[in-house]
Amino acid sequence: MNELSERWCVLIPCLNEESAIQAVVESVLALGVAVIVVDDGSTDRTPEIVSRLPVTLLHLDSRHGKGEALRRGFREARRQGYAAVLTMDGDGQHLASDIPRIVAAARRYPGHIVIGARLLNREQQPHARRRANAVADWGISWACAQPVADTQSGQRWYPPAALELVELPAEDFVFEAALLITASRERGVGVVSVPIASRYHSEFRASHLSPARDVTRITLYTIGRVVHYGDIIASYRRSRQKALVLGDDQPGDVLTTLSS
Repeated sequence: MNELSERWCVLIPCLNEESAIQAVVESVLALGVAVIVVDDGSTDRTPEIVSRLPVTLLHLDSRHGKGEALRRGFREARRQGYAAVLTMDGDGQHLASDIPRIVAAARRYPGHIVIGARLLNREQQPHARRRANAVADWGISWACAQPVADTQSGQRWYPPAALELVELPAEDFVFEAALLITASRERGVGVVSVPIASRYHSEFRASHLSPARDVTRITLYTIGRVVHYGDIIASYRRSRQKALVLGDDQPGDVLTTLSS
C-alpha cells in the first residue's frame, strides 16, 4: 500500500458516529495505513471510542463544521510530515476496501485529486439526491473548467498541491467544493474518479448537510467562482468534456459527468 513516493495517511472527520466509527477506523488500520480522526465536537461516545484506537485523535470542543474539521486534519497531517491525504467519512458509507483502488489511481495519475465516485448501484440513491448531485457536478465542473464526476463525494485523495490550500477561506461543506475549484483553476490540478458503490441504507444516520443552508452556500460560492475566473464560455465547454473515470479492467474508461 505504501509504494507512493510521498508519505500519506487517511483522514476521517466525524460528528456523532458512535455506531459506526470503530468499524470504519479498524478497517483502515487493517490496511496498515496511518489514521487521523478529527472529532467535530461530538456529544455522543465517538471521541471515547476513537481514543482507544491507535490513531491520532483531534477533538474539537464544539461543532465547527466539516470544513474546519478537514482543515484541522490537513494541518495535523502536514505537521506529521504527510504530503498527501485520503479522506473518508466516518458513518460507514465509505469502505476501506476501496482505498487500494484510489491509491492505485493516484499512483497512475500523480498530482491529481482522486475521487471515489458513487457511480455503482446508483439505484440506491434517492431520486432527489441523485438530481441534486447531478446539478452540483454540472456547476462545480464549470467552476473547475474541467469535468468532475461526483463532486459531492467525501472519499478523496488530495495530493500535495491540494493540501497547500488548507487555509482557503471557505467553511463547512463549501470547503470541499472550494478545494476542487481552487486546485483546478489556480494549481492546474487534474481530477480522476474511481467508481465506488452508492450506499444509502436505513442504518446510516441522516446527512449532516442541510439541503437549504448548505446547498445554497455551495451554489452561491460556485457561481461566484465561475464569474471570478472569467472565460465563462470556454470554461463551460471544457467542463462538458468527458470525465476521467477509471474502471477495474480498462483504466481509460470515461463517463460523462452528468450521466444518470
